[in-house]
Amino acid sequence: MKVGKNKVVTLTYELRLHNESGEVIQKVEETRPFVHLFGAGSLLPSFENNLNGLMSGDEFGFHLAAEEAYGDLSDEAIVELDREIFEIDGKIDEEIVAVGKMVAMQDENGRPLEGTVLDIKDKSIIMDFNHPLAGESLYFSGKISEVREASSEELDHGHVHGDGGHHH
Repeated sequence: MKVGKNKVVTLTYELRLHNESGEVIQKVEETRPFVHLFGAGSLLPSFENNLNGLMSGDEFGFHLAAEEAYGDLSDEAIVELDREIFEIDGKIDEEIVAVGKMVAMQDENGRPLEGTVLDIKDKSIIMDFNHPLAGESLYFSGKISEVREASSEELDHGHVHGDGGHHH
């Protein structure tokens, strides 16, 4: 059976920066493979395009340019926020809010956002909300270990259930 829309695909992969000899950012092994409902819109389209039509046992390796991956770095994603937003009882928790740390926040619509603290000033904090991999080209390599039909329930819910399901 081939990888395609509405198939449940189990795979292992390595994600590296830039090319096949780049720094390993993420490694997914047989013990906890990545199980995904293909074509449900939760993965990078360019990632899915590269796997489309592969079969169980096939190996893959492909490069994604920054714009196909997490986009280019945007100056608009760097914002100066009022220091009070981060204060609890008038103080900043320096364990959590420190230069270089990722801080989980919400945008004005309540959607979760992660930002990196760039600078801490007297009255404000400079945050960078670019994706950590924005501006980076990526190289994925791995192997398809299983392809099966999705159940009607999985298709209704838009994600995998049971073994290996429900984690991102």
